[in-house]
Amino acid sequence: MCCVCHHLPLLGAPEPLSLLWPPLAQVDLQHLEGRRVLVAGSLSYLPFMEDLKHRDSATASFSSNNSTTNISFKRSMLRDNKCHYASYNISLEGSSFTFDNGSVNTTFMHTSCHDCVLLSFDVESGKRLHFYLFSRRRQLEQEEIEDFRAQVKCLSMPPPVVMDPTKGLCPEQPTSDPAAETKEETDGKKD
Repeated sequence: MCCVCHHLPLLGAPEPLSLLWPPLAQVDLQHLEGRRVLVAGSLSYLPFMEDLKHRDSATASFSSNNSTTNISFKRSMLRDNKCHYASYNISLEGSSFTFDNGSVNTTFMHTSCHDCVLLSFDVESGKRLHFYLFSRRRQLEQEEIEDFRAQVKCLSMPPPVVMDPTKGLCPEQPTSDPAAETKEETDGKKD
């Protein structure tokens, strides 16, 4: 676990996010590419935590088209037997990217999980923080989940929602039909 949580009481104030959960120095596009399933997440805004608890599943996928900075970011969410999709063309800047007209700044963070992608979403300059752990596996080892729980606790975030690995996933959205590429309404709930 890469958290300085044990130092927090001595310092008397929360550490900056970058010290608790350092961002990746550089994103490995070969590791990043492909589809992953949301395993667990936490949000600083409690009403949206309730929304997260009612999701059946969610996915995130990245593809690069041979570019080192311009990549595709696609999301899906299954809730109440309905699939919702969003697709964005993003530009990586180090370990971060922005979308939704700059209102969401996303950073790739370090995680102890070997096949995971840990994303930190800073919505509207800190109004809300969202932390999502995605994996190629539907269910992680208990120590991997406990590590994520500890990191979330270090950040004074609500205990994470751990997704049910038995719930279905949305099928991958076809990319051949431009009309099929949809973007969700941005209210922060879907981040």
